[in-house]
Amino acid sequence: MATAVALLSAVPSMAQADASADLEVASYLLPIGSATPSLEELQSEDGMERLRDVARNAEPIAQLPHETVGPAASYARLATQPSRTAPVDSTASPTPMIAAPEPARTMTLDQCKKGLGTTNKFYFTSRFAACSGASFVQTWLVNGRPSGVSMFNVRVVGTIAKNSRTINFKYYFTEMDSQGTTEAPAMKISTEGKIPNSWPSTVRYTRGGSMPGTKTFAELKVLRAFNETVNAKPGQGSAGTTDLIAAIYQPSITITPPPNAKLTGDLKGDLFFLPPRWDAAKYLANSTGGGNPDKRGAASFAYIGMLSYSTKAGAKERAVAQHIKTAFTKPADTKPYMSAKKVPGQTPDQPLHRLVNKTRKDDNRKAAVKQCKRYWGANYTHGGTRECDEYPFATTYEGAAEHDYDADAKRFNFSVKPIAKADNGAGGNLLISFYAKNRVIDGMEDGFIVKIVS
Repeated sequence: MATAVALLSAVPSMAQADASADLEVASYLLPIGSATPSLEELQSEDGMERLRDVARNAEPIAQLPHETVGPAASYARLATQPSRTAPVDSTASPTPMIAAPEPARTMTLDQCKKGLGTTNKFYFTSRFAACSGASFVQTWLVNGRPSGVSMFNVRVVGTIAKNSRTINFKYYFTEMDSQGTTEAPAMKISTEGKIPNSWPSTVRYTRGGSMPGTKTFAELKVLRAFNETVNAKPGQGSAGTTDLIAAIYQPSITITPPPNAKLTGDLKGDLFFLPPRWDAAKYLANSTGGGNPDKRGAASFAYIGMLSYSTKAGAKERAVAQHIKTAFTKPADTKPYMSAKKVPGQTPDQPLHRLVNKTRKDDNRKAAVKQCKRYWGANYTHGGTRECDEYPFATTYEGAAEHDYDADAKRFNFSVKPIAKADNGAGGNLLISFYAKNRVIDGMEDGFIVKIVS
């Protein structure tokens, strides 16, 4: 299999062939980066069968990212392969205060291409910038014999501006090539962005942009890029302080062959799913909309967040990072003792969940301090120069008092350690700013993990 179909400067038309010939177009929907056969390979003894095998053995396109959280996670199959994410930088900072980096809110086609590569199904640079794609391959047969092959790739990039409820989905049609004798230029391609499900189901959306509708292969090859915007006004979501709206966004491509051709195979490609959501949480930015009630809150993708702590020399939160690293890699060395301790927050399958309730946060801290005193004595602070660092954090449902609120939770499945007050404060500042900048909401409908970098 060749990795791409060569574009010819002049593609012969089927109209030049015998009008009585039986023309068939076999269409295949493949993961982005799939090997695509050359015409010579298709015309070999088992060329067509090899292409069918590639299509049959390909993992289904229509999947959600592996790290999807909230109601959307139950809508469709989650990808077994973790999404690719942008590299994590060290948080070492020369300034007295530390804060989480501003999340990416833009993504170019080139970034999407490189991020997906030939094996990745989804690429995220933050909860506000994501992409995926699919490949479409058509084999053209005259009287059952391959006479040509054509293909095109579709990539969709979703981005969200800061404090905005508008999500922009940009569609890119690329690698639109054909080889041999085809009617590809006249083939019609319809593009639609679907929202097949919402939570609540009564949500109404405002749509905009420049979606192409139905265009020919030749027209799309010239136009190349389109966008669609989706906005959900506040006041339509869940009860309480969050006003959460969750949805499924699904790009859909339909192929219609020229009138003289019969199309078989994947006539319609309902592509991957992206999980947009909207909130108007009172404890997050833009809760008033700057005086405009219709602009309260913001959008994001319902994707597990990732908080990075650095063990690098000079990182203000280094002692916190080292403590968490020990809890992850050597839990038996942590206090309090617990047989087979395994703290959450290491993988998307067992994330941490933000906690807003003040009483429970205070209970988490009290439970952690109790263990610091138990193992290091009442003077564990060394005259106020140290503080009791706890993991999971007191601001999560998995904090030290979890068992007091949930009898099924394992007792002592946490770690405490006295560390320098400045380090503990830096770790706390980083966590608080991470919550704010990444719009982490309270409860089980969201989640995040911790990544230790050096």
